[in-house]
Formats: sequence, C-alpha cells, structure tokens
Amino acid sequence: MYRSCFLGCGGRARGHAQAYKHVTRGEMVAICDMDEERLTSFGDDFGVETRYTDMVEMIEKEKPDLLHIVTLPTIRYSLMKVAADLGVPAVIVEKPIALQSEDYLEIRTLLDTDTKFIVNMQLHFHPNNLILGDAVRGGAIGDIRFVDASARSTPIDQGPHVLELVSSYLGLIAPTQVFGQVSGGAHMASSQPSPQHGSASVTYEGGIRAQVTFGTESAPRIWDSDSTVMHKRIAVYGSKGWAHWYMAGWEKFTQEAGYESGSHSYGEQDLLAQAGLTDAAFEWFEDDDAEHPTCLANSLNEFGILLGMYTSSLTRQPVELPFDPPANLLSDLAKVLT
Repeated sequence: MYRSCFLGCGGRARGHAQAYKHVTRGEMVAICDMDEERLTSFGDDFGVETRYTDMVEMIEKEKPDLLHIVTLPTIRYSLMKVAADLGVPAVIVEKPIALQSEDYLEIRTLLDTDTKFIVNMQLHFHPNNLILGDAVRGGAIGDIRFVDASARSTPIDQGPHVLELVSSYLGLIAPTQVFGQVSGGAHMASSQPSPQHGSASVTYEGGIRAQVTFGTESAPRIWDSDSTVMHKRIAVYGSKGWAHWYMAGWEKFTQEAGYESGSHSYGEQDLLAQAGLTDAAFEWFEDDDAEHPTCLANSLNEFGILLGMYTSSLTRQPVELPFDPPANLLSDLAKVLT
C-alpha cells in the first residue's frame, strides 16, 4: 500500500479522509496541523496515531508517496513548493488552485518540478458523471456543438468545478479564448476574493464554444435545494442528442435510445468520487502515461479562463488563451465593482 500524509485537518480534509474507506491503493499514515486541538480530533476520528505540527518534519520522517494539501488557498504556492523541494512524488491540492494573477503565475512554475500535482476536482470522478461523460466522448450524442454549464455560487468558489466539467466532457482539450463580464463587489475583500456573478463565452480547440455562468442572479436553479453550492451542472448538445448532469441526477437524449434519466445521492457519489480521484493519483504515480485528468496543467488551463474572464470584463475585449494575466488584476477589478 502507498503511504499518504495529510497537511491540514479541517473540514475539507475530512472529506478526503473519509474516502480512504474506498481507496484501494493507499493508506493514511500521518497527519499535520498547527492547531493541536484540530489535529487530535482528526487523528482520533480517523485512527491516525502519527501526528505532527511541522510539515517539513512529517515529510522528512514519513516519506509519503502522496501528500494531501488541504489548507487555505492563500498559502497554496508556499506549501506546494516545499513539497516539491522535498521530493514528494505526488500531491493532491484542494481547490481553488489559486486566487489571483500573482499566485497563479507562481504556481505555474511548479509545472517544471518532478512532483505530480493534482487538483482536487472530485466531480470529475462522480460515478454517474463518468458514465455520462464516457457516452458523450464516445459519440452517443454525435458531434459536440455547444456546452452550457453553471454554478450559483461565486466564480472563484465553484467556478473551477464547472470549468473542469466542461474540459472533461470535451476530452480535456485546451481553451483558446474567453469573452466575459462580471458584476458585484461584495466578496472582493473576502478570504476568497471574487466577483459575485460572472458569465463568459469560452472557445476551445476545434472551435467548440461553451457558455459558463456563475452567481445567484444569473445561474439557473436546477432543483429544489436551497444551497447555492448544490446547483452545479453541465449540458452538452450534439448533432444527434444531448446530455445533462446536475447535482441530484442526470438526463440524456439520443436518437437510438430516446429520453433517459436518473437520480443520485450527491453525498454517496462524492465519497466514491474522492476515492476515485485518489486512486487515480496512485495510478499516475506508477505510470507516467496515466496522467491524472485533474493534473495541475489542466487545472491551470481552467483557472486561466476565470482570470481571462476578469480581464475581459475590464478590457471589454476577448482574451486569447493561454495568457499571462496582468498584475493587480483583482485590485483593478475591485475598483470597478466596489
């Protein structure tokens, strides 16, 4: 079994840890958190006896094959760089991978290290989402013509999940252009600064376009949940049908089978998805050709769309991708929105 260590023992770390009851190729061997009360509670709940308050000490002594970094996004780069400098083979990093231009550009330099970084976009591995995505990529709805995807929370909060869904249904092809607009400055001074709402037309390789929408005043309410984070969805339209996945179910229309639909429990699906994402990390660890679908390179492409949407809203012009986002982008955006 591969050795896994955890850096950060907060709420999201518990989601990562609970999945280990379904992970087949690794086990938790040590945990680390500067908050000793949180460290003790987490360790007791998950039966992990080896505990640290110093990241470097844990890595040097435990030599993990996989490190979970489940901390605040404000310190992503520094922790990822420590892991790379210490030679950790693989790292799962919680989303969002970045917050602004400056840390995005810093994190991009880590693509040149030997560490295999994976961003925790577990929706990719939701079982029913995998089935529907395989059908779309396999030609069940014909040639893809258009994609419509949305989330009712802010762009920085759930936007990365939505953009990863679009990328995955399109076969992980790269975005080439974004033309967007944003509004609402109430969250610009928060710990995850972001406009409240956003909308963009995104062009991908081959000319396929996706319309992505974020925020409570613009993204649709899909089912009867009152939680804004429970309304992530994607619809893909093809020459021979369409497919729609959302947090509580799925539906599909094809010429061969007509209309089909089903429901699912998000919690059950999410636990299995987290385990699938983790096992895929071990698979990539073993085989360089088995690149993880939510690897750092793909996630940076997707996050670049958000930064491009912000930039486009300021310049009122489409932004070609990939690009180097301008310095002080969030500050300039805040001046307009607040």
